Amino acid sequence: MSSTQGPCLMNNKEKCVPLSAYIELTKPRIALMVIVTAAIGYFLGLVHSDAIGNAQQFLLAMLGIALAGGGASVLNQYLEHDADAKMDRTKNRPIPSGLIDASIALYMGVIMVIAGCIILFMYVNLFTAFLTLMSAFLYVLVYTPMKRLTWWNTSVGAIPGAMPPLMGWAAAANSLDTGAWILFAVLYIWQHPHFWAIAWMYREDYARGGMKMLPVVDPDGPNMSRQTIGFSLLLIPVSLIPTIINMSGWIYFIGALVLGLLFLMYGIAFVRNKTQDTARTLMRYSLIYLPLLLIIIALDSVI
Repeated sequence: MSSTQGPCLMNNKEKCVPLSAYIELTKPRIALMVIVTAAIGYFLGLVHSDAIGNAQQFLLAMLGIALAGGGASVLNQYLEHDADAKMDRTKNRPIPSGLIDASIALYMGVIMVIAGCIILFMYVNLFTAFLTLMSAFLYVLVYTPMKRLTWWNTSVGAIPGAMPPLMGWAAAANSLDTGAWILFAVLYIWQHPHFWAIAWMYREDYARGGMKMLPVVDPDGPNMSRQTIGFSLLLIPVSLIPTIINMSGWIYFIGALVLGLLFLMYGIAFVRNKTQDTARTLMRYSLIYLPLLLIIIALDSVI
């Protein structure tokens, strides 16, 4: 392999595989979102409890959560590599493309999840380790197989997807209070319109892969439309609860209201005219909405 290809690791076929391929297995964009939401949860857990955090605890908490989350993504790709091979958007992933052996991915994923939970147990607290292990279990062993069985997989998969703020909060305070569960609820609700937009864009791909996403089993989209609008509407009052319970102030309230109304506007535009463009616009805005909302609540909590 030429030096221009970057660092590589040998697999069990004595083939040098780029390190970037192993990183891709961990779904780094999702891993980044997990770390960001867990970090916000950690910060808010400190602000709203009597706990005293430190940089070492924070870094070890983020490391453990990132390792376990990345390992869960690796195991997800291990279990789905046959379906990934049938879908255009995933056929070039490391396992279906033949770059990394499935057995190596299995070992890698298991080791990462175990290592992450051990770090959390030894250096943070048992509660955070338990929540992180539960999240990995639900994502890998419940959500992943459900994708081939029922469109309800999204609502189940949104549970581990919404747990990083709980992990971060637990890492800081070794407990969970109302504020932590509000963050969980916001992320849980947010994931539905976010994912319906993605699933609509790739519904033909999901069908080829045997994934029973809602846009696949509901091709004309009436059920998906109701759910998109319903969850977008629900997101507004739930996101305003932090101000009502004195977890945040009016700066957050106004910001959350404006962000939520824009989310609803893009959701309505999508369901009224279900095209690739409207779905992509909703998906992109959802990726702007969440970090902005979390940044505003974090800043408002210390002003």
